[in-house]
Amino acid sequence: MSHHHNDSNLHYYEGDQSKLYSGVLNHHFNQDVKSAESKKQIGRIWKVFWILLVVTVAEVIMGMFFSHHMPSWLVATMFLALTILKAGYIVSVFMHLGDEVKDFIMMILVPLMFFIWFIIAFLADGSFWLFMNTNTPVK
Repeated sequence: MSHHHNDSNLHYYEGDQSKLYSGVLNHHFNQDVKSAESKKQIGRIWKVFWILLVVTVAEVIMGMFFSHHMPSWLVATMFLALTILKAGYIVSVFMHLGDEVKDFIMMILVPLMFFIWFIIAFLADGSFWLFMNTNTPVK
């Protein structure tokens, strides 16, 4: 007996995002694209788009028009804050970290903070070492 392929029984693994966004796989099987659930998902995608667009446009406008009239440390701090805001939102939405429980989020964020702290500490130590070797008189 031959085995027939039944599309309603197809199960794609969760990480197959190409199927999700290309329209090949619709999570609302047997439902119209204009259903309430589909419209809600499309609205969520547009919300993400607009939020990321507004933050990016704010960065570009600040860089083009206001960065020349502000202290460089303030510009760097504002760009860093906006970049972290965008990165956090992208991780929350596209990597689904916003849907996870707090313990799992802490399991991801705490090591990340230590990693960033290590980078800053190593850069500071390297800068100090370079300063000491270039400014210490040779006997």
